[in-house]
Amino acid sequence: MANAASGMAVDDDCKRRFLELKAKRTHRFIIYKIDEKKKMVVVEQVGEPVLNYDDFAASLPANECRYAIFDYDFVTEENCQKSKIFFIAWSPDTARVRSKMIYASSKERFKRELDGIQVELQATDSAEVGLDVIQGRAN
Repeated sequence: MANAASGMAVDDDCKRRFLELKAKRTHRFIIYKIDEKKKMVVVEQVGEPVLNYDDFAASLPANECRYAIFDYDFVTEENCQKSKIFFIAWSPDTARVRSKMIYASSKERFKRELDGIQVELQATDSAEVGLDVIQGRAN
């Protein structure tokens, strides 16, 4: 099932890991990368539930594009425990132009495979995906 625009397929493990995060909360985050040789989106890293936002942010490569899912837990003003699932399209300014184009053209197709995303962020540097941004978008 390749995407006509980018030719990227989505590995079944991508969806399986996302469902584990969404339903069982067995992961705090998932980092996905495009394997250009296989022309497929694959799971690069899975963060354990005990990890926090700093661990997630440190997992994003400085010079390469990635897709990421982050399960953000927070407490509302009414003192209710909630969580939101963030989809982050990480495309740093320092990444190769070709890589940015491939990730941009594959993003919508990939997102459709992951049912349950609540908030989407596009980030080109660490400030655009800082914890303050996540907190602001969660409410």
